[in-house]
Amino acid sequence: MVKKRLKEIDKTLISAAFQLAATTRSSALLIFLDPLKDPPSEAPPKGCHLIYVTCRPPTDMETYLTDHTEPVIHLPSVNMTRMGQIKMAVVLALSKSLIRLGDKIVFLTGHQEGEFLDSVVFIDTAKEQEIITTDGLQELTGEVRPDVFQHLFSIALELASHGREGKPVGTIFVVGDEEKVLQLSKQMIINPFKGYSDEEKGILSPSLRETIIEFSALDGAFVISSDGLVLSAGRYLGAVGDVDATPQGLGSRHIAAAGITALTKAIALVISESTGDLRIFKNGKVIMEIEKPTRR
Repeated sequence: MVKKRLKEIDKTLISAAFQLAATTRSSALLIFLDPLKDPPSEAPPKGCHLIYVTCRPPTDMETYLTDHTEPVIHLPSVNMTRMGQIKMAVVLALSKSLIRLGDKIVFLTGHQEGEFLDSVVFIDTAKEQEIITTDGLQELTGEVRPDVFQHLFSIALELASHGREGKPVGTIFVVGDEEKVLQLSKQMIINPFKGYSDEEKGILSPSLRETIIEFSALDGAFVISSDGLVLSAGRYLGAVGDVDATPQGLGSRHIAAAGITALTKAIALVISESTGDLRIFKNGKVIMEIEKPTRR
């Protein structure tokens, strides 16, 4: 009886989400799949496309979505609020060009470890400041490869949630426009990535993940090329932008990230050591802020 009632709740919310997408003429409907036993069978409204969101490993989704061709956004496996899910999914959808700034979208979600969907949220990305700040933003990732940004985003969230060996860490990842970033910064320590092949220092390499986590304890920033090569760690960012534009209460790491992104086309991901919050900078400003995720 309980399972039947939960199934009815899912059916009702899915129907409501499709109706809302049609009424608002939304261009995309994002559905968090993890609480669902099976993906929805309904066709989306005309002019609206489905995007699936999950925390499950890609290998698990291959069987689950055998008969489906919709794009899938994989979120890191950390506990997060409903708004946390939405923020992460939106930034990754933007980075993969699945949606554009200005699009209207509907998000259907629920608790990560729950058994049913429980929330329908309508978002106008042109107006919703809590989701993403659009002021001064042309494109989220620019020349940075979407898979590189997604992988780096996942590592940053893992560090924000778990820290290093259970201890909080604060660090900066600067990705893209690497030549100019290197010109405007200097090495604080011997570069631990110098002398390695491109294959060995490619951020998409699974073996490099733990190395990055280990080096996150170093002072300074990671510099990563737009195609995913980790060029340096322990880098001092000397560029200074408009300090007044940096939100009050943020420390030197955030000021450094604001400065380097104001003077280059790079993106900076900053983890606060004191709070574990993750902020993304572009054009000298915070465009995304995610409160510290918790361990699952």
